[in-house]
Order: sequence, then C-alpha cells, then structure tokens
Amino acid sequence: MRESVVMGTGMIALPTLLACETGATQQEIQPASKIVTHPNVDNLRVVGLADSSMTVDQIPASPWADQEKVVAKDRVWENIDKLACGLVETGDPGEAWRAIFLKPPKKSWSDTIVAIKTNHIAQQHTRSAVMSKICYTLTDILGIKASNIHIYDACHGASLSRDTPFEGLPEGCRIENTWGGSTIPTPIPTPWKNGTEKAKCVKHLVNGSVDILINISLCKGHSSQFGGFTMTMKNHFGTFTPREAHSGESKADYLYAINRTPEILGEMDKKTGRVLFPRQQLCLVDALWASKQGPTGNPSAQPNLLAMGVLSPIVDYQLATKFRGGKMGWKPEMIGTTRMLTEFGYQEEDLPNGGELTEIS
Repeated sequence: MRESVVMGTGMIALPTLLACETGATQQEIQPASKIVTHPNVDNLRVVGLADSSMTVDQIPASPWADQEKVVAKDRVWENIDKLACGLVETGDPGEAWRAIFLKPPKKSWSDTIVAIKTNHIAQQHTRSAVMSKICYTLTDILGIKASNIHIYDACHGASLSRDTPFEGLPEGCRIENTWGGSTIPTPIPTPWKNGTEKAKCVKHLVNGSVDILINISLCKGHSSQFGGFTMTMKNHFGTFTPREAHSGESKADYLYAINRTPEILGEMDKKTGRVLFPRQQLCLVDALWASKQGPTGNPSAQPNLLAMGVLSPIVDYQLATKFRGGKMGWKPEMIGTTRMLTEFGYQEEDLPNGGELTEIS
C-alpha cells in the first residue's frame, strides 16, 4: 500500500523578503511581515509521502542499527525524488533538484560548501538511505565535491561517526561529529531578549564559509514549551548552543529567534533585512520511524513517512498539526506550535486549503 500526502499545495508570489531586526530598527521592518526565503519554491508548500514499502518489516520500537537492516534503500531514494518533484511541481527529478538547490553567486558547484544538520541525540537518528540520497543528489546532479559535504551535530554529535556510521555515502563525505561545537557568539534577533544579546553558534555558519545548509530532522516528542515535539526548527539546537533554551524565561523565544538568523536563513541586507541568498535550502523530516514521547528512547511508531519543504516553521507546523496530531493522534501544544507561524509572519488562514492535508494516490 502506498499513500502520498501533499501538505499545503498552493502557490504564492512574494519577493524574497525577510523581516528581521538584524541591522534594522523595529520601525523600519515590522516583525509581522512574512518571511520568505526561497525564490524558486513556494515557501508555504510542504510535501509528504507515506509508503509502507520503504521498510521490509515492522519493528516500531527498535534501535537504529536494527532499523538500518529493514530499510528499502531503493524505495527511499525513489520517494525522495518524488517529493522533490512534488515540491517544485515537475515530473523531472533533475529539474526539481536544480530548482531546490541554488548555486551561490560567483562560485562553481564544485567549490560550493554544504552543511547537513542531522539529529544525533539518544537512540533515534537519520537513516542511512535518507542521508545517502541527499548526498548523492548533491554530487551526481549538482556536481558538488563529496569532500565539501559536512554532516554534523554540534551538540550531541561527539560519537556521530562511531554510533551512526552512515552507509553508502559518496566517498569523501565528511561526518564531522560536533564540527568544533557551538563556539562563536553571534547576534540573535527578536523575540529572544528583544534582539539585544548574542548566543554561540557553529563557526562555519557564523563566518559564512557554508554556502548551503540542509536540515534533516526526525519526528519525535519533546517538552510542551517547544510545542510538544522536535523536528526541523529544534534541530538547530545542535547548531546554536541549546543552553539558552533550557534556562531563564525565554526558552521558546530562543527557538523561534535562532531560526530567524542569517546563520540559518542566509546572508541579509543589513539595511532592509532582505535575504540576499538563501542558505537553508531544504528541510527534510525522516519519519520512517517516529515517537510520541522524546527526545530520548526508541521510537514508538513506524509511519514510513518522509516530508520536505523549504521554510522550517511551515514544515514543523504542518507536520505537527496534520501528521502528528491529525494522523498519529499525538496532539501538539498549540500555543507554541501556532507561534511557529506568527513569529514568521503567518496565520493558519495563509496556508493553502486552510492548512488541510491533501492526500493523493
């Protein structure tokens, strides 16, 4: 049985404009303005595909090593291509990927540097078939050197290469473990502490050496203060230090704010807040396995779902409400979840079809 899901299928026509207080006053740019980052892809479009044949056995509450043995790599690769086509609305996977991934100005593809943020906390990790497909897409379709692809988790990745030895990556791909950790202070915009303080981030994102950032997250439960789940937005607690989110009174504010930084969204015009070139160009959720609780422990379900979009808060909102809540019965905490829309300038009524999940065969 195969069931494809498309979440938020409408198109918008908006300029690549970011409302961010970095380098501008509150009077110059209103925080409620819609954040739009990718010029080629509808920022409100999220596509998902559920296909039970992506695994050959049902082992819901299982460790990563056992999951690896039952993943059907070819089916996963085929479905990730289908998701890319669905995101861009084309039947040609190569055309889709070349629309999603944008070459940085004045650089060749062979010189382009890519960072892939994976989630390595506890027992639940990205499956090799998912990671390898994205890496081979970068090398074989775009021409990026494998040695220019860096896979990291700056917080929990100390044992990444040992405990999650991704199989089938292009030769030369770098599993960087913590990649030096989150060590360089950088300004954090509102809503965290009124945009007046700094937090530590991975130096390769602060100094601009990374051209393209890819966010590959899992689908797990978490504290209600973060909406009751962890997916693409919270994945960057392994890019920025998570310390600030676990102390004080601004825990949730920190989550929204770090995802509005140039380190994540891309270089901005300091006067207007406009994104000059999008850095985080793809957000992919690996929900082949998922969990109601979390972030530790083995998964509790095997939904065989993959999903992707380009704007992280939209991806998280759609999956939290329509997949985790609507399909799995794991209701999110709606105050924090709704803020994933409002802090980026959106309301649920802005989403195509009222944000309803459209299923196609």
